[in-house]
Amino acid sequence: MDQLNNQYGIKDELVFELDEGGLTKVVVTNALAEAEIYLQGGQLTHFKPTNALPVIWMSEQAVLAPGKAIRGGVPICWPWFGPHATDNKLPQHGFARTADWSVIFSASLSNGSTRLCLGLQNNDASYAFWPHSFKLVLEIIVDQQLQLALTATNTDNKTVELGAAFHTYFTVGDSSRIHISGLGGRDYLDKPDGYARKQQQGDITIAGELDRIYLDTSDDCVIHDSLLKRKIIVSKKGSASTIVWNPWIEKAGAMADFDNEGYQTMVCIESANAADDIRLLAPGGSHTLVQRIAIA
Repeated sequence: MDQLNNQYGIKDELVFELDEGGLTKVVVTNALAEAEIYLQGGQLTHFKPTNALPVIWMSEQAVLAPGKAIRGGVPICWPWFGPHATDNKLPQHGFARTADWSVIFSASLSNGSTRLCLGLQNNDASYAFWPHSFKLVLEIIVDQQLQLALTATNTDNKTVELGAAFHTYFTVGDSSRIHISGLGGRDYLDKPDGYARKQQQGDITIAGELDRIYLDTSDDCVIHDSLLKRKIIVSKKGSASTIVWNPWIEKAGAMADFDNEGYQTMVCIESANAADDIRLLAPGGSHTLVQRIAIA
C-alpha cells in the first residue's frame, strides 16, 4: 500500500486504501466529485459529483472478497458479455471483473479532475479462461461527469472475437417511477421472453423484470427521475448495443448478494458490444469502448 501511495498517490486527491475484506481500493476526492475504484475487477463502486446525490448503486449485500464478483458499481464485462457462447462452465460476463488490475498512471488535471489508468494483460490465470494474449487499459476520469474508456488490444497472432460492457448500476429514487428515453423505435432482444426480437415503443418504464439488449443504437440514454429530481445522461462511443436491466422482485430475492428490495432503487444501463455488436480484432488491432455519465 505504501508503494502504491508513494508512486501513484496524489496528496489530498487520490489515495490507496485496504478495505475490511482485504481488497485494495482507490479513493478519489477532488473539488468536482468523489469516486472509489477497486483494483479487483478495475471496478468503480462510487461516484458522486460535489453537491449532488450519489449516482452509482451498490448492493448492501455485495461481497467484497478476493475472487468474488462485486454486485453493483460498474463491473467490466470482458472478453464476452453474458454466458460464454460455447462453454457455460466459464464465468458469466468473462474474467476481467474478478481479475487483479495494475495501476499504470494517475494525474491531477488542470481543470480540477482526476485521471486514473489501470491495466490488465494475459497471464496464467487468464489463459485458464481464454487462450489468447491481450492488453487492456481502463482510463477513468473523475469530474463533474464520469468518463470510462476501455481499450482492448489484440497482442495475439490470430484474430479474436470480443464482447464487452460497462455493466453500470444507477441509483434511482423508485424504479417504477422513472422513464428512460433515447431508445424509442429501436429493436431489442427480450431475454425474459426467450430473446424474442421486439421494438421499443416510446420511453422505457419498469413494472416487472426487464432484461433487454437494444440493437443498432449509439444514442444517448437518459434516466428521468422525478423523485430525485434529476436526469442521468449516459452517452457512449465504440458501442452499437445497449442493455437495460432490472431484476424485479423474484430475481432480486434469488440473488444472495442482492438486497431483496434493491430492485426498487436501481436500474442498469450498459454501454456494450453484445449480440450482433461483437467485435473482431485482427492481430495488433485495438478497440475502445467509452461511457460518459452526466447529471442534469
